[in-house]
Amino acid sequence: MSSDFYSSFILPYAGIIIKICRAYTDSEEDFEDYYQEVCLQIWRSKDNFKKQSEWSTWIYRLTLNVCLTLLKSNKKKKQVFLSDHQPVDRSEEKSSGYSDESLAQLYAAIRQLSEIDRAVILLYLEEKSYQEISEIIGSNANNIGVRINRIKERLKKILDGKVN
Repeated sequence: MSSDFYSSFILPYAGIIIKICRAYTDSEEDFEDYYQEVCLQIWRSKDNFKKQSEWSTWIYRLTLNVCLTLLKSNKKKKQVFLSDHQPVDRSEEKSSGYSDESLAQLYAAIRQLSEIDRAVILLYLEEKSYQEISEIIGSNANNIGVRINRIKERLKKILDGKVN
């Protein structure tokens, strides 16, 4: 990957990639692996960009797809190694790599959501319109508002300690 490509087509969208990767990882090591894989997939897939949407929309979609694929792959690996043990509860662990404790708590709460709800709330936090969110995740724009309200309520309960 050339530094020109990285500087022009990835670096301006690094914030998007970082936020999505953070929401799907529990450790700094996993985060770095996800970030690198996303960058690699952007470079590999750049010729597949058909300009039917904005580059940023394509970056969101690709990043989400890579993170979801890696998450599923990692779950399968962990199940093999931990099959004789109880599931590991990471909710009490402190997240590393955050400058603000409230941000770390928010990401910990977001990680407790379903995979698709994580994607929706991250896009909402990026101030994407319901239409943009629906295009990125492949859903119906009419349902996004209802889904976002439900997600907010769930996050509020999680952050208030009313949900495990």
